[in-house]
Amino acid sequence: MFDDYEQQQSSEESEDDSDEVDYTGLKILASVIPVFLLFIFLGRAEMGFAVSVDLGMIILAVKLQWEKRRYIWFWATIVVIFALHIPLFLIARVPKTKLPTLGLSLPIGVLDFAIIWGALRIAEAVFSKRSSSSDHEQSPD
Repeated sequence: MFDDYEQQQSSEESEDDSDEVDYTGLKILASVIPVFLLFIFLGRAEMGFAVSVDLGMIILAVKLQWEKRRYIWFWATIVVIFALHIPLFLIARVPKTKLPTLGLSLPIGVLDFAIIWGALRIAEAVFSKRSSSSDHEQSPD
C-alpha cells in the first residue's frame, strides 16, 4: 500500500520537473518596451502605447501558432499583417478623450489579435488543402 503511494508521488515529482517555465510574457514585454520608449522620445506616448499593445498582440498570436513556423505561408501571412499595420498606425490618430489610452488600445488590440489569429487559421486551411491536393495528384496510385 505504501509502495504504491511512494511510486505515485515519485511519478508526480518527475512530471513537475519536466514542466518548463514559459517566459513568453516577459519576452513580449522586452520586445515592445523599446518601441514604446522610441515613441516617448518622439513625443507621441499615446500612439506608442497603442502601437506597443498591438505589437504585443501580434507577437502573442505568432507565438501561439509557432508550431507552423516551418511553412512559408506562415511567414508570408505575418509579413502581410505587418505591412498592413504600418500604414494603419501612420493614418490612425488616438483621439483626445477622458477615457484612458488603455481603454482605447486594449479592446482594439484584442480585436486585432482575433483578426490575426483568424488570418493565420484561414491561411493554414487554404494552403494545407492546396498542398494535400497536390500531394494526391502527384502520388502514383
